[in-house]
Parts: sequence; C-alpha cells; structure tokens
Amino acid sequence: MTYQSSVSAKLESGHAHRLGPHFDGAGTNFAVFSENAEQVYLCLFSSDGSQETLRLPLPDRTGSIWHGYLPGLTPGAIYGYRVAGPYAPEDGHRFNIHKLLIDPYTHAFHGAFTDHAATFGYQSGDTAQDLSFDRSDSAPFVAKSVVSDPDLFALDGAPLRRAWDETVIYEAHAKGLTRLHPGVAEQLQGTFDGLASDAVLEHLTKLGITAIELLPVQAIKSEGVLDARGLVNYWGYNTIGFFAPEPRYFGPAGIRGFRQMVDRFHAAGIEVILDVVYNHSAEGDHLGPTLSFRGLDNAAYYRLQADNARYYVNDTGCGNTLNVSHPFVTRMILDSLRFWVQAMGVDGFRFDLATTLGRTEDGFDQHGGFLNALRQDPILAETKLIAEPWDIGPDGYQLGNFPATFAEWNDTFRDTVRQFWRGDDHGAQGLGSALLGTARVFDAGGRRAWSSVNYAASHDGFTLADTTQFVERHNLANGEDNRDGHHANFSDNFGVEGPSDDPEILAARTRRQRAMLATVFLSQGTPMLLAGDEGGNSQNGNNNNYCQDNDTSWINWDALDDDMIAYTAAVSAFRHAHPVLRQRTFLHGAQRDCDGQTDVEWLDFKAADLDWSDPDLSKLCLLVRGNSEDVIGKTLTDEVLLAFNRSDADCPLALPDRHPHQWRRMIDSATPAQTPVEVADGRIVVPAASVSAFVLTDGPAS
Repeated sequence: MTYQSSVSAKLESGHAHRLGPHFDGAGTNFAVFSENAEQVYLCLFSSDGSQETLRLPLPDRTGSIWHGYLPGLTPGAIYGYRVAGPYAPEDGHRFNIHKLLIDPYTHAFHGAFTDHAATFGYQSGDTAQDLSFDRSDSAPFVAKSVVSDPDLFALDGAPLRRAWDETVIYEAHAKGLTRLHPGVAEQLQGTFDGLASDAVLEHLTKLGITAIELLPVQAIKSEGVLDARGLVNYWGYNTIGFFAPEPRYFGPAGIRGFRQMVDRFHAAGIEVILDVVYNHSAEGDHLGPTLSFRGLDNAAYYRLQADNARYYVNDTGCGNTLNVSHPFVTRMILDSLRFWVQAMGVDGFRFDLATTLGRTEDGFDQHGGFLNALRQDPILAETKLIAEPWDIGPDGYQLGNFPATFAEWNDTFRDTVRQFWRGDDHGAQGLGSALLGTARVFDAGGRRAWSSVNYAASHDGFTLADTTQFVERHNLANGEDNRDGHHANFSDNFGVEGPSDDPEILAARTRRQRAMLATVFLSQGTPMLLAGDEGGNSQNGNNNNYCQDNDTSWINWDALDDDMIAYTAAVSAFRHAHPVLRQRTFLHGAQRDCDGQTDVEWLDFKAADLDWSDPDLSKLCLLVRGNSEDVIGKTLTDEVLLAFNRSDADCPLALPDRHPHQWRRMIDSATPAQTPVEVADGRIVVPAASVSAFVLTDGPAS
C-alpha cells in the first residue's frame, strides 16, 4: 500500500499521547508541539519529494500539542509542517507559513538542505534584515520528514552496562576512523557498517577498549559559511534531527546499519556512547534559516534575550541556545535519548556544552529541571552519562559540579599532563592531583573516582602526536586566518616545528607520547584515548579540524606506528590487571585496618617522603594500595608503584623494602616493548623522560 493511492484527504482527530509520526497498521497519527501557533498544517509530498500533494490543517489540539490521524498513510510517506502565527521577531515570534518545517521527531529525512534564500524567514538583503517577511516557498530547498516503519525501531535495545571502574573510552569519528582503513571493505569505509567491521573490532579489543564514544551521529545541517568556503561541518556539532542518524554515514544497510553496528560492538563487549548536542540547533542566530524549531515556536524552543526577544541568548557560541527549562523541550530531549537507548541500543551519552543543560534563569544549577529529569528517568538513569562541564556563558566553567551520576571531561587533567611532561614549573604538583582523579575537584557528594574522564588529547585540539610536533596551531585551511582553535596547547616541538627527519627528535617525540599515554592509563579515573593516538596519528598541526572532511582528519592507518600500538595495548592491559589503578573511591592516604599501611604513599627516588615544595620537582613516585574506606578496596592486596622521571637523565630508583616480597617492573615507557624485569636488590634505573610501573610479587619468577 502506498499513501499516494490510498490515503484519505480528511484528517481525523487522532491523539496527543506520542509526539511525532506513528503508523499503527492502518494509518498514521501526527502530533507536534507549538504553544503559540495559530494553526499547524500537515504537508504531504509526492514519492520523490518534489511536489506538495496535500496540505491539511491538523484538526485537533490538546494543550500545546496539535494532532491528527490520517487513515491509509503508510511508512515511507514524505511530509513536513507549515505553521501559521505571528511574525513578530521583536516579540520572539517567527512563524512563516511559507517555510516547510522538519518534524523534530522524525527518524529519517528525504533529500538534503540547500543554502537558498528561500529557507530564510526574512527577505535576504533587506535593510531591515530579519524584521522583514519572506513569502517564497522553501519546500524545494529543504529536507523533508519521512514516516518510518515501526519495525525498523523496535524498542528492544539491550545496553551492556559495563562497570565504570573497568571502562576505557575510545573517542572516534564515525567516518574518520574507517575512511582509510585498509582492513575495511571499500564500500564500508566511512560508514556505520564499517565502524563495527572485524578489523576495527580486533583493533579495539587488542587495545582493551570497553566503550567507543562517537562524535555526533545525529542528523546535522552544515553551516552556510562553511559551504561558501567549500568546506563542511565534519565533527557534526550542528544538529537538526535529534531522532535521526546522520545519512552521511549510511552504508549498504542504510539506516539499519546503525543498530547492526551497535549489536556488533556489544557482541565484542564494547559499549557505544554518543556525543550529543542538545544545547543548540543548526538554525543559527536571528539571521539563520527557518528549518524546524524556529518556525514551530521560536519563543518556546529557544532562550531569548530578556530585553529584546528578537535576539537569542548565546551561551553556546553557536548562535542560539535551546530552552531546556521549557517542559516540552525537556520532553523532546528525554524522548530522543530514550529512542537511542531503546531503539538503537546505545549505552550512554556525552553531553556537549553540558553546562547549558543545567542553566536556569539564575544560572547553572546541578539540580535544574532537565538534569533532575534525566537522573530520574528509569531508562536513562542506568546509562553512562558524561558531561562536557562548560559553555561560554556566565560562570560557564563547572568542572566537578555535575550530579554524582555523571562523569566529566577533565580538561585540567589534559593540561596538567602536558605541562608536567613539557617541564613547566609546579608541573609535578599538578600531576600529583591528576594521578589521584583530581579529588580536590570531584570528591564531594558521594562521587566516585571514575567521575574524572582523563585524557591527554581529544577531537578538540592537537592530537597526542601533534603536542610533540607543534608549538603553534596550523589552521589556515579552515579559512579563518588561523584565528580559530585553542590558543594554549601546552605543547612542545623539540626544536623543530612540524615533521622532522632527525632521529634524535623523532625518538624524543615518541618517548614523550608513550610517557603521556602511560600517565593517562595509570591514573585513577576513567581513561579516554583519542582514536589514532595509540599509533601517533597527526593532523599536521590543525587543532580545530571541525570542517576538514579529508585526509587531515581521517586516520591514516598505514602511517600508524605498530610498536606504539603494541605499547598502548600493554599499558591498557596492565591497568586492567591491577584494580588498584581503577578504584571506585578516592584515595587520600588514610590508614588501612587490614595491614596498617596507607592506601597512598608519595615517595622520592630514594624511597623517602616526597618534598612537594620544589617548583622544579621532576621525579616522583606514587605507591597505590586498596582504598582504606571502600568495601572493595579493603579486599585488594595488590600494590603498584609508579615512578615518573621527566628529567633529561636516567635516574637510580630505590624501591621501598617489602621483604620477603620483591618488586617487578612491568611497564617502562622508555621503550615500546614491555618485558617484565625483576628488581632483585630493590634498586633500578628509571630512564629519562619516562614512566615505570612496578608490582609487588612473592619472589623471582620461576
């Protein structure tokens, strides 16, 4: 049955229970939110999307939900909305019936967006700008919504729910991870299908990865300014469809490929975490296009300036800010999150600019409406929740201030690790805090040590390799005169900016990378590895490759260092083998009842108490035992000693006497190959610019 031949031209009342389009076997119910509209029209299109065939007013309204039921309308139908209401930008209203609008709840799109003047609610070029009114039809230039087959989205997702204290995150781009992967079939490269291919799963399993965190995969619209430069929004932080997978990543399986990808990751024991952008939409500022929310109900969906509702509050830096304090915007976001968990099977979410989601009229509130609703939701409360704890609004930096169910990206860890290994003054003091999960920030309100997501590099900034090759950013290809991207990278080029063929420089750079990788994996908290860092991937000094959908951003697998990959796998395996390195509870040096020892000791290289007063401190040791205050920690008999030597010289190390037990070195970041070394007399040399990890054993290996 196709809707063109069997659909009734008369809408019935339908119901308001579920927002979006829902096919019940005999027809489709439509329900959409708008509290300020005068009338909402359902517009149906021909099978190729080129002609509007019917325009029907939704016949009923329950509160702020407009709804109607169309008998005979089946999955595959192409549609959109037009909304009548006041066009009064200075009062916050931007209704324009001439603009076709996306259904916020659609699961799929037909066609694509075009940066055409007709997509703007005002007359482009008019001196009054957005105060004017444009009557041209935008339908030929925008994507349309599609009624989905409910069989495609059965609510039977089964998240893995792996424990936080065993989690190792791999941050990756859905396309960039596989676009150049020689082990992925060509037709699958850059797609959801290819992400969970055998070659990728084998690689991630080797690294001990337990969760892959994907940059945004919800449907986006690239910014017009990028289109004008011949570029595209590669990262995807410009969402327009919160319930729809981005079509750019569809492979042979189409939309089904996403769920199949998740199922394959789960079969390999790997969770899927989505980076989601609910802080703003792709409609931009007051001069942006009218695509969905702006035309449905601008004053409800967006936060507007109190003194002039023509303009948006811009706490995101992206032109607009979604009004998450509005109950129907909160509902939309929660419905979206549940869809990705129940229908797509994902295990958790990393919330971009999460401070925005906790904002109220009085500023950030960790108990704000949305954050409370999220934690109370029976489906979402059991997923992994990660906050990017900042935005650009007033008091936007909120590291450590999210509720206890959240983990948070810890950018202070990143900066501290880079500063220590670069040789900055007081770097060791900062490192001491970082190694213990930045407890001074996170240890409050019953939070767990895994709350700190530790990383030395992420998608936003230099790759790990580039922190050892570049001092300056090299972003000219972005078309912004090298003004964009991080200013403070805390990086070091070892005397040569960019690539070098000097063997000593190359060796020093890789040694630095191995030391920083060890620091990430051996710290308390949750380690996160940027895809490609395990093998020295470079972006040629571009620290803001958000618009580079090319080999600047795609991982060049043929150029990765196999020895570095093997080293990363060894350090990850060592972390997994020693639970004292991934404890649930913060360590503070308290005495253990079971043996009278403290759960943490800070030592110098002579096995004496560490003197923290030296700003040039370059060598330190951390001895870790099971937590004295944690039920699980008290059962851990393992001891691990970590020795950090950032100096330019090899340094002798005296290990604490633990007779009759003996120390064994298991990790030595100075070399890529990891071979256990017995420390017979308690003395050993820690090479320059390296990390060593020792475990206590019963005696020499037989």
